[in-house]
Amino acid sequence: MYEQTDIFAATVVSSPVLRRSGELPADFVIAPEFVTKAEEVAVLNAIDSERWNVDLKRRVQQYGFRYDYKARAVSACDRLGDLPPWATEIAQRLVDCEYFESVPDQVIVNEYLPGQGINAHTDRTTCFGPAIASLSLGSDVVMDFSDSSGKRGSILLPRRSVLVLRGASRVLWKHAIAQRRMDTIGGFCIERKRRVSLTFRSVVLTD
Repeated sequence: MYEQTDIFAATVVSSPVLRRSGELPADFVIAPEFVTKAEEVAVLNAIDSERWNVDLKRRVQQYGFRYDYKARAVSACDRLGDLPPWATEIAQRLVDCEYFESVPDQVIVNEYLPGQGINAHTDRTTCFGPAIASLSLGSDVVMDFSDSSGKRGSILLPRRSVLVLRGASRVLWKHAIAQRRMDTIGGFCIERKRRVSLTFRSVVLTD
């Protein structure tokens, strides 16, 4: 069993592994050690035994439903099947922790090597439900947040932690990972390693 701690952006974070800077949305959650070290190894091994898609700058795997990056859409015909057992267990845990109202049915696995990142974006509300969860495996990373009023902030996501975006942090703020090999936040430096991000979402079908 894992120990769970909810860290809200509005709370002053004193732990060196949960550092933050700037202004951040007040309604996201970081749950450190959402999976154990043994679970982290098992999930990474399961993922690496599957085929990676290399159409993007980073390697990707999709489960449940395929998100069409070009059309920026997902439909019923994009269903790939049930989530694999390792993903189902984590998805159920997200419901048990009341981060999702129902079990998410789509997972995108992104591999980030040192120096790789992702541009600022908001997961499309026309495709996905009100909660987004991102589980970080293999490496810590700093995630940057921004909104339309010019507010900017960053927070350190520890490996094995899950980030849950809901409310304003889900729809009004963009999140991004800068393309760099080392992160510095609050005087704390982190050399990036290979990071595998598991993003859990609930698909909204309109066709």
